[in-house]
Amino acid sequence: METPWYRPRHLILQTAGGVGMVAGGVGYSFAKDKLETDILVGYVPKRYAGSTLSIATAKFMYTPFALPLGEKLRLHPLTVGPYLSYTHGTINDEERGQYTKDYYWFSSDTRVGFLAGSRLTYLRGTGATGRPRNVSAYYELGSNDLYLLSYYGNRRGLGIGDILTLALGLKADF
Repeated sequence: METPWYRPRHLILQTAGGVGMVAGGVGYSFAKDKLETDILVGYVPKRYAGSTLSIATAKFMYTPFALPLGEKLRLHPLTVGPYLSYTHGTINDEERGQYTKDYYWFSSDTRVGFLAGSRLTYLRGTGATGRPRNVSAYYELGSNDLYLLSYYGNRRGLGIGDILTLALGLKADF
């Protein structure tokens, strides 16, 4: 039986990567699992950001191929794609009226970025629906519009490490 398109196909738990100290969500797979859309909600406690942040993120990823590493393991050496995130609880939420409306030249709550990464998948078999029940560990390197514009204007002061984010995560198919 085919799973309806609107039902998520996997659960995600991620740390860092510009989407929160910890983030969780669901994902959808298309085109024989080569295209994925993940929807995550992240959280950063007040003590780490000055104000409590909640971050909603949509990631759109393309994984062109997989390499079998034995009977139960598969390596997806390349995953690439854009993402969009919205942060509730930003700089301007800390103290209303502290900054004029046009003080910041950039949006303090919306980011557009890209990511590239890799994933190692353990093949657990299939469930009652016939869909795989795989578990994957992944990493993603990413950046966003603000980091890239800041780097462009300040290449002497910022290095590549200052504009990249690293995410580590787990993905469970169901």
